[in-house]
Amino acid sequence: MSKPLLKTLFGFIFLSLLAYTSYASLQQPVWEWQGLVSEPDRWWTIATLIDAYYGFLTFYVWVFYKEQRVLPRIVWFVAIMLLGNMAMAAYVLRELARLGPDEPAAAVLTRRNG
Repeated sequence: MSKPLLKTLFGFIFLSLLAYTSYASLQQPVWEWQGLVSEPDRWWTIATLIDAYYGFLTFYVWVFYKEQRVLPRIVWFVAIMLLGNMAMAAYVLRELARLGPDEPAAAVLTRRNG
């Protein structure tokens, strides 16, 4: 991915989260959220879902960088969007298992899969 594309993507994520969080705050202050003791509140439930899926997308950008072939990129995108943190944990565990005995854990972050 190019630097301008990443700047656009993460700029959009930042601004849209800021906008929706501000909007949700105007509808209901976060300290008035009663989702754990009563019916979940719509505004903060939506804000939480948006935040979670943007987190999944952020993680996927790293997966997209690491996976150079099209099919694994597609499979991991679908898995992450459907299973969220379970798929993300599975991906990291897979990457850790692929490390050689003398490779540092930091290699997981930058080594690309061909």
